[in-house]
Amino acid sequence: MKILRSKDNALFKDLQKLAGSSRERKIRGLALLEGERLIDAYARTGEIPDVLIASEAATRRDSIRDAFEKTRAKQHIVLDDALLEKISQVVSASGLIAVVKTPAAPPLPTTVGDCLLLENIQDPGNLGSMLRTAAAANVRQVFLSQGCVFAWSPKVVRAGMGAHFSLEIHEGVDLLDIVARTTGSVVATLADADRTIDTCDFKGPVAWIFGNEGAGLSAELAAAASSRLAIPMPGSAESLNVAAAAAICLFEQVRQRRTEPQHT
Repeated sequence: MKILRSKDNALFKDLQKLAGSSRERKIRGLALLEGERLIDAYARTGEIPDVLIASEAATRRDSIRDAFEKTRAKQHIVLDDALLEKISQVVSASGLIAVVKTPAAPPLPTTVGDCLLLENIQDPGNLGSMLRTAAAANVRQVFLSQGCVFAWSPKVVRAGMGAHFSLEIHEGVDLLDIVARTTGSVVATLADADRTIDTCDFKGPVAWIFGNEGAGLSAELAAAASSRLAIPMPGSAESLNVAAAAAICLFEQVRQRRTEPQHT
């Protein structure tokens, strides 16, 4: 097995440039996946990584070596451990990295049912967690405003834990345009709303709107909602993390839809 050891190698320089620049990844339509779980989730979509990379040390571990050898890729590369550390996006490198094409979103749908509308979400961990929650709640469509963090940045992808590959993620969209395409309720969560989510019916299609971590929703988007609701908080906290708020709302929707009628 040939091992690439030179930092002056053209292929390694290209990988290092890709790993170090979000702009480069956006321009080239590529993303980095790190770790067996994410790479396996991508492989299950039927797509093939452009490059699959393992560290020299990782190939000595049975699980990594098996994953490296069995996962189809256009190119397989073994890197010297020190070189892999230079392109790893985590503190403790897993030893397995894939370079993949960023899945393209389909055209914007004419009508929209259950979905998330996210305005100016800035924290990668928050966005990744919200994508993971959406996938778990079977909400397949996610629309991101122009001001959101890049959905395919390494931190977002890691926090999503493979959710990206089961969702339709539309980036840089006009959320007011999406509101106009909705077929059901459009719900904005606001701390000072008069009604709470536990008093409402979410059995029909719902477009959930969540805003920026600090500024919240823009006045225009809040006004476009058909319902403005609060999450009941009997404790002393004034607000919730936006990812936590999204999880509570989506799983209130799940709970309502799973409730069976009472038989007498």
